[in-house]
Amino acid sequence: MTLTVADIAGAIGGRLLSGDGAAAVSGISIDTRTIVPGELYVAIRGERLDGHDFVEAALAAGAAGVVINRPMGHLPPAAISGRALIVVPDTTGALQRLARWVRRRSGAQVVAVTGSAGKTTTKETAAAFLGLRHRVMRSSGNLNNHIGLPLSLLELRHGADVAVVELGMNHAGEISRLVAIAEPDVRVWTNVAEVHLEFFGSIEAIADAKAEILEGATGKTVLVANADDPRVMARTAGFAGTLVTFGAAQGATVAAADIESLGIDGMSARVDAGGETVRLRVPLLGRGNLQNVLAGIAVARLFDVPLEAIAERAASLRPAPHRGDVIRLAGGVTVVDDAYNSNPRALDGALAVVAGERRFARRVAVLGEMRELGEPSVALHEACGRTAAGSGLSLLVTVGGVPARAMGRAAVEAGMPGAQVRHADTSAEAAEIVAREARAGDLVLVKGSRGVATERVVERLVAAFAASRGSFDVSPEPGRAKAEDRRS
Repeated sequence: MTLTVADIAGAIGGRLLSGDGAAAVSGISIDTRTIVPGELYVAIRGERLDGHDFVEAALAAGAAGVVINRPMGHLPPAAISGRALIVVPDTTGALQRLARWVRRRSGAQVVAVTGSAGKTTTKETAAAFLGLRHRVMRSSGNLNNHIGLPLSLLELRHGADVAVVELGMNHAGEISRLVAIAEPDVRVWTNVAEVHLEFFGSIEAIADAKAEILEGATGKTVLVANADDPRVMARTAGFAGTLVTFGAAQGATVAAADIESLGIDGMSARVDAGGETVRLRVPLLGRGNLQNVLAGIAVARLFDVPLEAIAERAASLRPAPHRGDVIRLAGGVTVVDDAYNSNPRALDGALAVVAGERRFARRVAVLGEMRELGEPSVALHEACGRTAAGSGLSLLVTVGGVPARAMGRAAVEAGMPGAQVRHADTSAEAAEIVAREARAGDLVLVKGSRGVATERVVERLVAAFAASRGSFDVSPEPGRAKAEDRRS
């Protein structure tokens, strides 16, 4: 799909102040550090920075033009000579309108995934299965907000049969806005959990906000919903389109039975889908990831991907970075790197995997504070502490503030010896504790909210024990406009 200046101006309702409307642009950028000559720069006003302050830098870097929300008379004539200047009332809204215009023109089917947990794994899994038979575009990382989603949809100009994207939120109304941009043909709702609870007040309010995924549906829209989550299912009644379900519940469209945990080697289950049955073995940890895979299967079956081919592909799936990645170190220590994020449900699932492992001399957990849980935060951390106490741990290290300390105290009160529970205010401190205490034969789970940066513990262990698979970079990528965030 070739984008011209005139196409873009028309799609976003902009006024072309200068430049050739017939000129083609090679792409869209919101970041002058990564812009490529020939791309159109959209000046986004963010929380901390205003893209209009970088317009001159964009032009100097070879931008074909800029989208701005006000005339910029201070620009040198030489800088704007032959370049397109498009003025709109709101540049973020313009980016979103352009993305929807490209999405419509592309002819692609759009699959949108939301839920409190498992969105990225579900997205990656569905894309992997769909790729067996179709050209697939999937959003990078978790580009799931009001800026990241439009940037993902703009990639449809390169051609694809199916797009798989994430829809994230931390406030009511955000999913509604994203649905209006993506206009998804297939909507996937993974689950509801205590994530960003401080912004909602109750888990029922979270479920209501997630239910915005149902908005704007027609008779042709398909909803893929978690049959094992009562809050999800309670809100699907009256859905305008076709309902497809997944889970272990009896009667699910894609149903799992004879479920077996393989510890850190993954999960196994018999899967029934549309009258066909296959034995599935997935190298992803825990029942939560099995549900993500079932959701991916449900999506792929809608696009006529054979079940046997799906099962074969499932056996080679790999976790996204810091989402249950198993690292076997040359020093005899095995690390489960689940440092990307955490919430009570996900933590309980990770501890269940550790508790079920009997192949290691010791089991160790480094558990970071879970952020944005609001008033119930301490009580939720205490509940997780009690779960940790029953998980057969030889060492528990909690990381963070008051809630993390409460988690450790609850573990001791539930029967875990006090000498086996440590606390660190920071992940750097926790890293030194674990590097000093860990020894050959240990299984170490590392999990925490992103703001706690528990990936530093993983880095320290890799440095101390030398990863047999090689080193890796866990540093966050910078960005002027926040296209990627930790919304759920």
